[in-house]
Amino acid sequence: MANMSLEKIRMPEQAPDVRNKNFKEVALGYTKEMAMEEATRCLNCKHKPCVSGCPVNVRIPEFIAEVAKGDFMEAYKILTSTNALPAVCGRVCPQESQCESKCVRGIKGEPVAIGRLERFVADWYMANCDEMPEKPAQNGKKVAVIGSGPSSLTCASDLAKAGYAVTVFEAFHTAGGVLVYGIPEFRLPKAIVQKEIDKLSAMGVEIMTNMVIGKVLSIDEIIDDMGFDAVFIGTGAGLPSFMNIPGEALVGVYSANEYLTRINLMKAYLPDYDTPIRKSKAVAVVGGGNVAMDAARCAKRMGAEKVYIVYRRSEKEMPARLEEVHHAKEEGIEFHLLRNPVKILDDGKGQVCGIECLKMELGEPDASGRRSPVPIEGSNYVIDVDTVVMSIGTSPNPLIRSTTKGLEANRKGCLVVNEETNQTTREGVYAGGDAVTGAATVILAMGAGKKAAAAIDEYLKNK
Repeated sequence: MANMSLEKIRMPEQAPDVRNKNFKEVALGYTKEMAMEEATRCLNCKHKPCVSGCPVNVRIPEFIAEVAKGDFMEAYKILTSTNALPAVCGRVCPQESQCESKCVRGIKGEPVAIGRLERFVADWYMANCDEMPEKPAQNGKKVAVIGSGPSSLTCASDLAKAGYAVTVFEAFHTAGGVLVYGIPEFRLPKAIVQKEIDKLSAMGVEIMTNMVIGKVLSIDEIIDDMGFDAVFIGTGAGLPSFMNIPGEALVGVYSANEYLTRINLMKAYLPDYDTPIRKSKAVAVVGGGNVAMDAARCAKRMGAEKVYIVYRRSEKEMPARLEEVHHAKEEGIEFHLLRNPVKILDDGKGQVCGIECLKMELGEPDASGRRSPVPIEGSNYVIDVDTVVMSIGTSPNPLIRSTTKGLEANRKGCLVVNEETNQTTREGVYAGGDAVTGAATVILAMGAGKKAAAAIDEYLKNK
């Protein structure tokens, strides 16, 4: 019998005043009993609207039905038939704007906690089974995958299952892309990402790190000299944007990418690592997206007494997930909304000592549909900080397209691809994820990797 409660089963969490001092995972996950009870809220709708909201078309009602019965192994098999990274997606996907937004239970109450159930199933499998996949029979064809973020990992997984010899070329010293350098440990433990990468290796995928394509090797060399039959580019959007205001060159100004990379990938959050990073007392993070929330929450955990989010629109227009904003507030992050930085202040020694902001009010909607902020003249004021983190967006690095013949990009630097196949303007070269869309979600990147893998398979079968 269906559980007609209007509310989701609450996810246990660390207390805010405890978790803001450590990097352990905030959400503690469902117990078996919690998961089974939440699963009974699913009505198993005939038309499955939730599936249409998932970029990789997870068979949501089917896996939830197995959770309700207590058959978690079968639930895992159903989940992984379409999703290569369920433990990741269960933690970082914006389910509230995707699958859960389509849930019928959300009409008169809260939708089914699809993401929490996905996380539970993936975690249960890792704790109780976690068998490594077998290496599929090889078909004699080779595919190169550039980058090792969610789009690339998904593409590599699907191609390996189809029998291709896949080599992943990663620029950093550790594979995982944004999953390891961008998303903090308290939202996505790195051990989970590593287990997914280990599964790829077990399937025969070769992972080569410290390979900056465009510097160490070019795509032309990968195809012409190394004999790869196709290439997938999933290099993300790692080029940070700045405001071009006075003071951005001062010591103590970071891009969010650099700040999070030092903390996450270079492990500045661990006391036994001597990673260079500013020991801040007060930090201003400029921006209102998930990355800004991650940077602010990291700053608090790194010991900053005061951490501020400075955002030029109101909270309603913030692109960050509601859950991330809620967690940030609970953890003591202060929000300066309708504020726009105009200058970063110099202490006279070339270091940050404050950020000057201008108060704003909302005017008419801009091209994105959000109301444009309009400055209130003479409303300038200063926030005393010693560190500023700029989190106002990223774009794809131009290195690959500038060193590869036949690749076209749009005015934002994103690679141009065929919408049906994700093939670029060069035959045999495909792309997906943030390298094509600009900064977006993990699950959208995974969907692009999945689509490209199917297209590469079709292309090579007919070549």
